[in-house]
Amino acid sequence: MSKPTRGLPSLDLLKGFEAAARNLSFTKAAAELFVTQSAVSRQIKTLEEQLGVALFRRQHRELRLTEQGQTFYKTSGEVLRLLRDATGRLAKGAGGVLTVTTMVSFASLWLVPRLNDFRRLHPQIEVRISAASEFKDLEREGIDVAIRYCVPRAAGPGALRLFGERVFPVCSPALLLGGELKSPRDIQRMVLLHYEEADRSFPWLSWNVWLDLVRAQDVRPAGTLRFSHYDQVIQAALEGQGVALGRSPLVARWLKDGKLVLPFGKRYTSSPSDSRAYFIVTARTSAARPEAVAFSTWLQDQARAAAE
Repeated sequence: MSKPTRGLPSLDLLKGFEAAARNLSFTKAAAELFVTQSAVSRQIKTLEEQLGVALFRRQHRELRLTEQGQTFYKTSGEVLRLLRDATGRLAKGAGGVLTVTTMVSFASLWLVPRLNDFRRLHPQIEVRISAASEFKDLEREGIDVAIRYCVPRAAGPGALRLFGERVFPVCSPALLLGGELKSPRDIQRMVLLHYEEADRSFPWLSWNVWLDLVRAQDVRPAGTLRFSHYDQVIQAALEGQGVALGRSPLVARWLKDGKLVLPFGKRYTSSPSDSRAYFIVTARTSAARPEAVAFSTWLQDQARAAAE
């Protein structure tokens, strides 16, 4: 090790070290910080040279913190948390911007169509929607409110339940000019619209699961269309391209105005068996913000109205 320098490490070096120490992986830290793995490796090497100590033990396919690294990780992590909290408070105090994260499908099909109502009630609050498939760390990423679909345990203490979810076939009324389908076996006359998620987190949104549930697993449809995003599935259903598996909170407005219908009536609905629901999660640093309180209250009002 070279002789340590007296100055404080740069913020970039601290961020690179904290991410690498938390993940115990230069590769994961690089993906999180949107830099290359070699850039993180260089940051750690520079930091070690400045401090004059080794922070990591690099072993075959394994990265471990040294004793000095563990001590520095605790301190640097707390310093970065304090900086993020202070920055967030200053930024939020300067204006009425409220950052909300949720799943892409929920944002496009349920939340965004209702935002005009929130803006009408709270025109002074600027809403920023950050839609993503993965759960984000609210404090670390400066996010105020999350709407998450998960089991209660994953939502965490203090989370507010909005509503659960039911799954049932839906289609454009144009597909039913010959009348309502009499049984799931009539699916063989239809094109099925499939949602192909990458990590199979929602198996109950699979046609194979639904057909098995209604004991029609041997039925072969007239055709299939497959989509990587759920909102694309519903758009195809609205255009009359086939039958989709609708999710109760996300397709309610189209069922209400008749743009989508239930081909089997109210029969053959299903739901997850693990208590999953949509929850409001508010960041600890935003819990007292009037903007966050107003948005959470509005979401609960919207959920109650949707249930009526």
